[in-house]
Amino acid sequence: MNAINKTLLATLIAFTGATTVAHADDVGPEQVVKLVNDGTIQSFEKLNQAALANHPDAKIEDTELEEEYGRYIYQVDLRDAQGQEWDVELDATNAEILREERDD
Repeated sequence: MNAINKTLLATLIAFTGATTVAHADDVGPEQVVKLVNDGTIQSFEKLNQAALANHPDAKIEDTELEEEYGRYIYQVDLRDAQGQEWDVELDATNAEILREERDD
């Protein structure tokens, strides 16, 4: 493989890696109210209940609503009774848990 092909290959690999980075925008308070009132997303109360379903003794430490490629994702940071931290992501439209993992 000559130098030009190696450079082209490296450029394509770098470009491909750069395009896979998730695009997410925080949703502001005014927009949240509108989305809940319109029925586009579930209420934070319902989303919090869903996040706590697998960790009933946990406390919510932080929440965030983001829009990722037209999909609303509700992120919740929990701390359980043993002091373990959990990151939970839910689909804000239906409260389905998309990802749940221990935060080390």
